[in-house]
Amino acid sequence: MAANNEVDWEVPGYFRVYIDGHIERLITSDFIKATYDPLNEVSSKDIIIDPRNGVSARLYLPKQVENQPEKKFPVLVYYHGGGFCIESAFSSLHHNYLISLSSKANIIIVSVEYRLAPEHPLPAGYEDSWQALQWVVSESNDDAWLQNHADFGRVFVGGDSAGGNIAHHMVMKINGFSEGMKLIKGMLLVHHYFWGVEKLECEIIGADIVDKLWPFVCPGTSGNDDVRVNPFVEGAPSLVGLGCEKVMVCVAGKDILRGRGRLYYEKLKGNGWKGKVELLESDGEDHVFHLFNPGCDNALELMNHLLDFFN
Repeated sequence: MAANNEVDWEVPGYFRVYIDGHIERLITSDFIKATYDPLNEVSSKDIIIDPRNGVSARLYLPKQVENQPEKKFPVLVYYHGGGFCIESAFSSLHHNYLISLSSKANIIIVSVEYRLAPEHPLPAGYEDSWQALQWVVSESNDDAWLQNHADFGRVFVGGDSAGGNIAHHMVMKINGFSEGMKLIKGMLLVHHYFWGVEKLECEIIGADIVDKLWPFVCPGTSGNDDVRVNPFVEGAPSLVGLGCEKVMVCVAGKDILRGRGRLYYEKLKGNGWKGKVELLESDGEDHVFHLFNPGCDNALELMNHLLDFFN
């Protein structure tokens, strides 16, 4: 019998999976309670969308929204990043940023907690994310914050890193899915995670770690040209079918994923899609820098662009 400390599979910096089946997470997320934040004047609460599979979300409601019951406000359905295998809607990293965004933009945010690989490999994360989006846009959800304050004609979908990948697939899916489901107003992609077998020039250094990630979170996949991680590969659905009116693409100058972000912008701009797309590049910054250093100049610039995008 193999010893417990014999590693079977590893994604450097993320996981080690041992021969005996146990998993060592090299990055763990903290947990911050939902509460009222007096500095940002935003209330937050956690809800269970489906107790059968644990799909849940953290909702954010700014005081300025709550104090204007006669007016309806936009909603952002947000998917956190973390390579489909780490991070959480309830971590301080995402909570602190989203509570600030909610306050500044006067926007209701539904931050989705989806199941993570490797315990729950893809497509579980996609299925949970779709279920949460359906719950929000159905207008039949039982949440008082959404029922009293949400403008269901201005629903946005967004995410960072792997959450951007999820957002893309949710907006692709919603177009023409069923009666009663409206198009999404807009989509926000921040340093979104797409990849491919054939490397772009900016992906040569550091590609080994990223190459290992997709086969790990999506076992049985066809590899890094699976259409879910490479929307530009032959046979992938056309971006013409993107079910929203406008898109904001954000890339970071030092991020290994920046080339795919620029490519997404160029493909969307030139493929006949009738919406409006804009690109923001943060020079000299690395992946999801705005979460780790929200007070820096480039993070403040990003925030200002988000405020314009939502309003």
